[in-house]
Amino acid sequence: MKKILTLLLLLSLGVKAQDKQPYQLYTKEGKKTTYKKLLKEAEGADVVLFGEYHDNSLIHWLQLEFTKDLSTEKYLVLGAEMFEADNQKQLDQYLAGEIDQKAFDTVARLWSNYKTDYKPIVDYAKASNIPFVATNVPRRYASQVYKKGLESLEELSDEEKGWVAPLPIAYDASLPGYKKMVEMMAGHGGASGENMPKAQAIKDATMAYFITQNLKKDYVFVHFNGTYHSDNFEGINWYLKKAKPELKVVTISAVSQKDVTELEKDNTQKADFILVVDEDMTKTH
Repeated sequence: MKKILTLLLLLSLGVKAQDKQPYQLYTKEGKKTTYKKLLKEAEGADVVLFGEYHDNSLIHWLQLEFTKDLSTEKYLVLGAEMFEADNQKQLDQYLAGEIDQKAFDTVARLWSNYKTDYKPIVDYAKASNIPFVATNVPRRYASQVYKKGLESLEELSDEEKGWVAPLPIAYDASLPGYKKMVEMMAGHGGASGENMPKAQAIKDATMAYFITQNLKKDYVFVHFNGTYHSDNFEGINWYLKKAKPELKVVTISAVSQKDVTELEKDNTQKADFILVVDEDMTKTH
């Protein structure tokens, strides 16, 4: 009997080890779903907003696999927050093989984790002749908005305005995400607290603008951005829908939990698909 109990215990432990998984996908309502269903939904979209944690190795791996798999079914255009609009020329030169990685590192403002987290996707786009759009506003202009407000962007030259969403941008201070930023800045005082969400908005608006400018019939535009830029169907999604209400946009939000087998209530309704990653997943920086 003792041997039987020991065997059952070992079998039980074995099952638990086999069931261990690093991530799980859910619908916005919190029901488990599959990668296959995510791909199917993405195939019918105009735009996919893939919200990420910038330092999560599993999310970056899944973004690459998602791009590869989707590209076997649909023509793609890629875009990312991690590239600023005034570096589009340099990105195009790299994709065309006109400059190598060393030169690209020199002439473009690449993130510190570019080589580990974003280069694999860029190199896949290069090898597969997939267009890649630098969608984000140059960070110096977001910093300017934080210090001086949205109105200060009118001072930019015509060339500089070409790297920003058309002015004046729409801004809804009542959106929950922007309101939360104001609350987080409470106590800082002055205009900076009020301007923080506006600096976020100029990023969201500019990314949405360059997405809409690069849409192609029968293509899917896959955009990679920090999850805060598209959570709760706000941010980039809000600007996309304002510009083109007919667009089918599929959103993905990444969250981290200790237990991936059940979606925590606070993480529901964030996106069409919610990617829950084990909180122990390796960080890249």
